[in-house]
Amino acid sequence: MSTQDDIIEGRTSLGIEFGSTRIKACLIGSDATEVLATGSFAWENRLERGLWTYALDEVWHGLQTAFSDLIGDAEQRHGVRPDVFGAIGISAMMHGYLALDAAGDLLVPFRTWRNTNTGVAAAELTGLLGVNIPLRWSIAHLHQAVIDEEPHVPHLDFVTTLAGYVHWKLTGERVLGVGDASGIFPIDSATRDYDAEMLDAYSVLAADRLPSPLGELFPRVLPAGASAGSLTAEGAALLDPTGVLRPGIPLCPPEGDAGTGMVATNSVAPRTGNVSAGTSIFAMVVLERPLTSVHHELDLVTTPAGDAVAMVHCNNGASELAAWAGLFTRFAAAAGQPLDDDAVFDALLREALDGEADAGGLLAYNHLAGEPIAGLDEGRPLFVRTPDSDFSLANFMRAQVYGVFGTLALGMQVLEAEGVELDRMFAHGGMFRTAGVAQRFLAGALGAPVAVGALASEGGAWGIAVLASYLAHSDPADLGTYLEEQVFAAASLTTVSPDPADVAGFATYLTRYRAGLAIESAAVDSL
Repeated sequence: MSTQDDIIEGRTSLGIEFGSTRIKACLIGSDATEVLATGSFAWENRLERGLWTYALDEVWHGLQTAFSDLIGDAEQRHGVRPDVFGAIGISAMMHGYLALDAAGDLLVPFRTWRNTNTGVAAAELTGLLGVNIPLRWSIAHLHQAVIDEEPHVPHLDFVTTLAGYVHWKLTGERVLGVGDASGIFPIDSATRDYDAEMLDAYSVLAADRLPSPLGELFPRVLPAGASAGSLTAEGAALLDPTGVLRPGIPLCPPEGDAGTGMVATNSVAPRTGNVSAGTSIFAMVVLERPLTSVHHELDLVTTPAGDAVAMVHCNNGASELAAWAGLFTRFAAAAGQPLDDDAVFDALLREALDGEADAGGLLAYNHLAGEPIAGLDEGRPLFVRTPDSDFSLANFMRAQVYGVFGTLALGMQVLEAEGVELDRMFAHGGMFRTAGVAQRFLAGALGAPVAVGALASEGGAWGIAVLASYLAHSDPADLGTYLEEQVFAAASLTTVSPDPADVAGFATYLTRYRAGLAIESAAVDSL
């Protein structure tokens, strides 16, 4: 069968992921490793009345733009415009708070994972449930609203994530993939559902302050491969206002970006892990056994199949690095030698290879937002040097890349102390497109081999497309087997082992980074 036949007859899978800076669409064929078309839409969160949010109008405008972009790309590449797909999957940033009433109307503006106003609720829930409840989790947002007696709470009918909301509007189904659900409320990996004893404990705590039992407010939990409804006529019109797209297309369970990152890097089996770097940066490690203690640096979430995962999540990733690259892009233009963004980023990252192993005494903090692992409720991006540090462009860029990995490394040290071992760590995200730079520095930061695959640049949009394709394959194989044998069997991987000099240099940098957090704290207090 030709690619055109795949597209015309709907032997394709469409994945759409709402990332923090881009909404990406990815179309794959009957061979899941073949990307047939892509589309995207750039957007940014906004700080309104002290809370990070996205407007829902932009959710739909961005979705339609990315979809239209993909349809145009398919026609340009293959000469046909798709009007049907074999399956569709929706993914988005995990956590946050979308609160709706019985009419389906939003009660308060969408509160994203980036908000750190939930400290009182998170601490109370962690003590009550005996597991770490991070500030960004949906239950922390909900309980903070309960504590603050916000007027919308009595009108709650449905609380979900961004992926769950979009999926519901497309299908009418109030469901969520287990990986995304594990960022709403703790999951019992034995049942692949919300932990029943913890639900009961919260019901006692909330008493009569919620209009319905907690479990009735949350989406129903589904594992990868389960049927999650089909595209309604209304949903098809939301996705494609031109009216060409046919309804009735099956959808896989909506997932979070952490879960799609695990799929995109074949990291769903025990002793595997991955690092995803974007606006935020996080590491996921699939566990062989439960952790011995509660750690505020670690979240316990799950794979899309429901297996336990330790997650080190940092609110701040590569945004500050991108901002510096943008400054140099403008400098090149002002000097009469314009370069595009990718060329500037590539040149700056390669320059970092010539920097000293410890970045020459320079120090960079990428904290645009609060960073719970570092004990910071707010962020202040900083670049710091001492009079005797070596202030070169190479050291400056190495310090900026190290700064992306700094808070992540603090959390990974906690996992190491727990005795958690890794056979392989994969990395994906835009900063890894420049071969051999960020990948090498991450290997030094983690002290472990880091692999990058040819499909990593498509990231979570490809990952959710693969989960959509898994709908047709879930009976004969579990998710791990499907990925290993049918998706990644012939995948091309580049693996970089840690350079001992980088390991030692980053360790020196991290000691300085940890001590310098006092500077960050002072900046938050003073600026």
